Amino acid sequence: MMDIWKLGIMAFELWTTSLATITMRHGLWHTQSPTSARMLRENQRMVTEKLEAGMETGFEMQKAMLQMAFGQATPWWITSRRTMTPYHRRSSANSRRLSRRR
Repeated sequence: MMDIWKLGIMAFELWTTSLATITMRHGLWHTQSPTSARMLRENQRMVTEKLEAGMETGFEMQKAMLQMAFGQATPWWITSRRTMTPYHRRSSANSRRLSRRR
């Protein structure tokens, strides 16, 4: 039961840090020139991180599907935490990094 609770906490943290990151990046887009080196780096970093997190999540889903195909089912709450971890890790790091920048 604790694993389900941890999944809920992780989902809530992902939601809050994602909103904070979106808000801070939105503020940067309004205050910085879109062609400045800082904004180009930030936009490139955003896209790269999303692609990497998507690939990691896809690998976790493939691993879970292969385990199911071979009769080794993992509970849904464990698979859910594993698939959310790449996004959670990056979203938390971005929220911390962007909040320090002023």
